[in-house]
Amino acid sequence: MKQYQGRIVAKGTVTAKAVVSHNGLNTLASFQKALQFGDKTATCGDQNNPDLYGKQMAGKALCLPRTIGSTTGGLVLYCACAMGRQPACMLFSEPIDSLAAAGAILQDVWLNDSHMPVIDSLGEDFLNDVKDDMTITIKEGGIVEIEE
Repeated sequence: MKQYQGRIVAKGTVTAKAVVSHNGLNTLASFQKALQFGDKTATCGDQNNPDLYGKQMAGKALCLPRTIGSTTGGLVLYCACAMGRQPACMLFSEPIDSLAAAGAILQDVWLNDSHMPVIDSLGEDFLNDVKDDMTITIKEGGIVEIEE
């Protein structure tokens, strides 16, 4: 088991299976089917992200370097959470961008029935070590464990 220390953006603890992207996540392209067409598994629709395209994101530990794309990114994350189609958590190897941070914080503050812990600044080693379907646990204090 490996441990990483990150910065808490949205608090919480959770255990989930990993889904990993080594590229930036375009939130609008990735979650469009979930938000517009009722895809409750939030199958990634971003054809420009070969790591995630066609994979389920809802209920997974979404591991990524950063988000990319339009200024709708924060709203898309908030809406995915409000609709119950969010990842179990989002784990960023890099510092989180302001748009993703806005969505993470809004869902944490405004939604009572939704929960999506977000940790950033986990480092490049984290993203190199984690693989799809590994079990990820977020503990108190921003500690992220990978079960190998």
